[in-house]
Amino acid sequence: MKKVNNLYVIDDDKIYHFLLKTLLKQNGIDTNATFFCNGQDAIDHIKKNNTEESTPDLILLDVNMPIMNGWQFLEEFRKLSPNLTKKPTIYMISSSNNEVDIQKAKDFNDTVKDYFLKPICREDIEKIFVV
Repeated sequence: MKKVNNLYVIDDDKIYHFLLKTLLKQNGIDTNATFFCNGQDAIDHIKKNNTEESTPDLILLDVNMPIMNGWQFLEEFRKLSPNLTKKPTIYMISSSNNEVDIQKAKDFNDTVKDYFLKPICREDIEKIFVV
C-alpha cells in the first residue's frame, strides 16, 4: 500500500464524504483527509498552503459541483502545478457515466490518472491506494 499522507477530496456530496471516510477506515488506510465542497475552495487552499507537508499526495475529484466544477478545477490546477512542491496524483470520481466526461478525463491524461464511477467500492480503493 502506497503512503498517502495528505488526501484532498473535492466533492459537494456530504454523504459521499461520510462513505469515503468509512471505506478508508474499513480498509486500514490512514491518511490526513481534507474535504472541499467545490473546486474553488480547494484551489484557494492549495495556493495558500504550498508546502511539502500540506500539498496533497492524492486528490479525488468530482466532476459536477457548484462554484467550480472538476473540469474548471483541472484547468486552474494545471496553471498552479509547475509551482507546487510536489505533484499529486488525481483521480476523477463521479456519478457521471457520460462518455463525454470519461473521454474528457482522458484529455487530461497528464494530470488525471483514472476515472471511477460512484459509488466507489473496496476494489476501486485498492486500485487507487495500492502501488
